[in-house]
Amino acid sequence: MEPYIIMGIVAVVLAFIGFFLGQVYHRKASESTIGSAKEEANRILSDAMKNAETKKKEALLEAKDEIHQMRQETEKDLRERRTDVQRQEKRLQQKEETLDRKIDNLELKEEKLNERAKQIDERLEECERIKKSQLEMLEKISGLSKENAKSQLLDMLDGELSHEKAVKINEFERSTKEECDNLAREIIAHAIQRCAADHSSEVTVAVVPLPNDELKGRIIGREGRNIRAIESATGVDLIIDDTPEAIAVSSFDPIRREIARVTLERLISDGRIHPTRIEESVAKATAEVEAVIKREGEQAVIDSGVHNLHPELVKLLGRLHFRTSFGQNVLNHSLEVCHISGLIAAEMGVDITLAKRAGLLHDIGKAIDHEQEGSHIQLGVEAAKRYRESEAVIHAIHAHHGDVEAKTVIACIVQAADAISAARPGARRENIENYIKRLEKLEEIANSFKGVESSFAIQAGREIRIIVKPEIISEDQMAIIAHQVAQRIEKELEYPGMIKVNLIRENRVADYAK
Repeated sequence: MEPYIIMGIVAVVLAFIGFFLGQVYHRKASESTIGSAKEEANRILSDAMKNAETKKKEALLEAKDEIHQMRQETEKDLRERRTDVQRQEKRLQQKEETLDRKIDNLELKEEKLNERAKQIDERLEECERIKKSQLEMLEKISGLSKENAKSQLLDMLDGELSHEKAVKINEFERSTKEECDNLAREIIAHAIQRCAADHSSEVTVAVVPLPNDELKGRIIGREGRNIRAIESATGVDLIIDDTPEAIAVSSFDPIRREIARVTLERLISDGRIHPTRIEESVAKATAEVEAVIKREGEQAVIDSGVHNLHPELVKLLGRLHFRTSFGQNVLNHSLEVCHISGLIAAEMGVDITLAKRAGLLHDIGKAIDHEQEGSHIQLGVEAAKRYRESEAVIHAIHAHHGDVEAKTVIACIVQAADAISAARPGARRENIENYIKRLEKLEEIANSFKGVESSFAIQAGREIRIIVKPEIISEDQMAIIAHQVAQRIEKELEYPGMIKVNLIRENRVADYAK
């Protein structure tokens, strides 16, 4: 065992010696490497210091060059600015000198103006003194005061102005009439001569004749059940009074009134009058009136020659058969306006078809003005828009009573045709009370003017004849007063057609032979 131990110890010692020698070798190698690295580092540092010194010198040189260049530029800019400032100072100095000279001139002018103003004030005072002395002299010579002379002068000027106004009005009326009366009269005369429309006058209250007065009791029924059933089914009022063998049917709606009239005639002819039979009769009468409406509308379209109307417009035309205005049947009036419009359009060379269409539909709103709120013009415009009529037709409907200004020839033609149809003698019937009130209002308007002695409404209210006092109203003033009376009538009265204002001035002298 000992040799192995000795060998192991020897091996360990050898290994330790080898490890130590290796460490010594590595230390020396590391020290040599570190030394060389330090030398390299010192060399690099030395080179860097040299390069830095070189760069520093170059940078300093460049900075000095740049500073020198900037200094030159700054000095140049300062020189330019000094020059500009000097130039502006010179200009300001020149302007100040100019202003000083102007101020001196203005002061001189102001002094001259003040002197002149004093002279003017003195002359004005002198003129006032002269004017006052002349007025006093004139008052002494004429024997009139200033106020009296002024009033006489104003009166004289007023008379001259009245004369000039009257002359101007007469000249304007004469030239206007000469230019348009002949042509308008010729066109309208041709249209009226060629139009031959018939008129039927309808009443607002329908009267149903009875075979005997016993039927009144049967129509009233037990405790009034029959008459209540008729009124509730038709929407009318039945007037049963002391009129022998007649019942009056009253309603604001002409269609309802016609349905009630037909119902009563059916019940009277049948003899069976009770609520059930009344309902059946009302249904049959309604169907019969609707058929009449359709037939009359279609016949109106055929008679007028206007085609492609909406079916609802045709139905509304048929309803006009039962509508009246001042006793004039509205459907017949619309047909007459249609024909007259077409004839006038033909004379004037405009669209005949469009004029007839507008004339036929101008009063279409009267077919529904009992059922809806609004004037017949508004309702007619709405209906025409609803059923897609042209803008020309809608405008003619809107303008035919002057609610809006007529802007097309068609609208003017429909206005004229409507006035011709409504104003011709016998076309319309007026309530006697309204007629008398209109005549009284005409005379009242005429008598309200200063210088009117008396007035008389003649020709069924188509003319007002005014007698003026000759000592108050001169011949020149007559044209002015006639114009003013016509304007008052247009403003305060409603009437079909035209009213002629006729002034009469005369001097009467009487003497007696003894």
